[in-house]
Amino acid sequence: MQEKVIQTKICKKCNISFNITDKDLEFYDKISPKFNWEKYQIPTPTLCPDCRQQRRFCWRNEKSLYRRKCDLTWKDILSIFSPDKKYVIYNSDDWWSDKWDSLDYWTDYNFDKTFFEQFDNLQRKVPLLNLTAAFDSENSDYATFAWKMKDCYMISGAWICEKTMYSSRIIYTNNVLDSLDWTNLEQSYQTINCEGCYSCIYCMNSNNCKTSYFLYDCENCSDCFMCYNLVWKKYYIDNKAYTKEDYFKKIEELKQKYFTIWLSVLDEMKKKAINKNLMIIGSEDCIWDNLKNCKNCNYSFHLENSQNCKYAENWWMGCSNVYDGMWIWENLDLWYEILDTWLNAIWTYFWITCYTCNNTFYNINCHNCSNIFWCIWVRNKQYCILNKQYSKEEYNLLVPKIIKNMRKNDEWWEFFPSNISPFWYNETINTEYFPLKKEEALKLGFNWSDYEASFPKVEKIIPASKLPKNIVDIPDDILNRAIECDVTKKPFRIVKQELDFYRKHNLPIPKIHPDRRHLDRVALRNPRRIYDKNCDKCWKDIKTTYPLDSKEIIYCEECYNKTVY
Repeated sequence: MQEKVIQTKICKKCNISFNITDKDLEFYDKISPKFNWEKYQIPTPTLCPDCRQQRRFCWRNEKSLYRRKCDLTWKDILSIFSPDKKYVIYNSDDWWSDKWDSLDYWTDYNFDKTFFEQFDNLQRKVPLLNLTAAFDSENSDYATFAWKMKDCYMISGAWICEKTMYSSRIIYTNNVLDSLDWTNLEQSYQTINCEGCYSCIYCMNSNNCKTSYFLYDCENCSDCFMCYNLVWKKYYIDNKAYTKEDYFKKIEELKQKYFTIWLSVLDEMKKKAINKNLMIIGSEDCIWDNLKNCKNCNYSFHLENSQNCKYAENWWMGCSNVYDGMWIWENLDLWYEILDTWLNAIWTYFWITCYTCNNTFYNINCHNCSNIFWCIWVRNKQYCILNKQYSKEEYNLLVPKIIKNMRKNDEWWEFFPSNISPFWYNETINTEYFPLKKEEALKLGFNWSDYEASFPKVEKIIPASKLPKNIVDIPDDILNRAIECDVTKKPFRIVKQELDFYRKHNLPIPKIHPDRRHLDRVALRNPRRIYDKNCDKCWKDIKTTYPLDSKEIIYCEECYNKTVY
């Protein structure tokens, strides 16, 4: 999709220049809302794409869980809101019940105050859901932003998973541990961006493989060890063919040697492999990475069956005409600045965790609604402002007046600011995408806290370096102890389901804290950047997500296909 630069702006946050194109202006005009037949034109962004994303991410805590009291029943609950935060928190069962009504917390709009000040006040009154949220799940209390979980533990951004642990951005899994960005996996461990794999251990960017270890960019392979760029191969080690008998004899010698250094092994394999400049499949006029069956999708990651999208990431099953969104699911159209939403929605703007809504603005965790403005945790409603019910006529008269006031305060068409987020910067996913030290975050105006959740009582804390190397030597009472992380020195525990998995697959007990293991997986991915380079085979100009100083071999799509296939 050819775009013509119309304007170059300076980001008011980082002072970096960014472009506004003719296609951007077309999109902004297309989604500008109308009230009483008058269009309220939306302005171009004041922040660059990265700063817009960083601002949205301040509103998503996936991995920091705390014990606190439910403010309705006073029972002990698990929550993504730490006890030092002054919000009203309800347990999931109580929140979804009929024991309370979000419209009871309504407030009139005050033209003498800013919108975000009023919204923050409302947010501190309306009961918030303790975990957002393990919908329709069983025995999966430690899951966040998840749906249809069964026997899952410490997972986030998940959909229809069973017996899955310590994993993020996952779909359709069974018996999987420590994995990131994948779909349709079973009996697998430490996989990154894999699809349709069974019993794959320490694998990355591989599809439809089984019973293999240390695969990088392989397809339809089985019983392979430390291989890369292979298609339809079996009994290979380091890209060399073996007999079945020799293969199994050899890998038993290699397993224990390489299991403890799996990060460096995968990193070295990336450097030995032929890497395609961009991972785009069956798509037209698209740029960036992990795009499948898409059209006109630019500066986007992990999209499938989508079109006309920009600055979008982690979507599934058909979205169109969306800018600036992440974790979006199923049949969405005409969206802008959204974070976690799904199911058959249109004309929605500035959303956080909302489902099946239409023609809505500036809402958090609202469901099955239409024509609502500035609402929090509202369900099955329409024509509401700040959780107050209006008639259709009253709503259409008041909203334009509010928009005019927001323009005066430079708030119209700006996402919720980070300083009213209920989460500290250091507990959000910004630690993964935009890591900052405390001093840096505070200097930039982000919230920060040194609050630490109390660690469960254990019999003893064991330094990871003291653990037996072989899983057969790990005693059952490891479940009653904690392990001190080799890197962060933070303690972590092993649970029974996890221990059973390690024993079944003859894997060593991890020596690194789960949070650090997640960041290690993230570090193996390419940065969310586009670079101009030359193909290492034919030397033609290409665009890629591999940095200019990277050691990997990068081919254009044509050279890659000729070499690998």
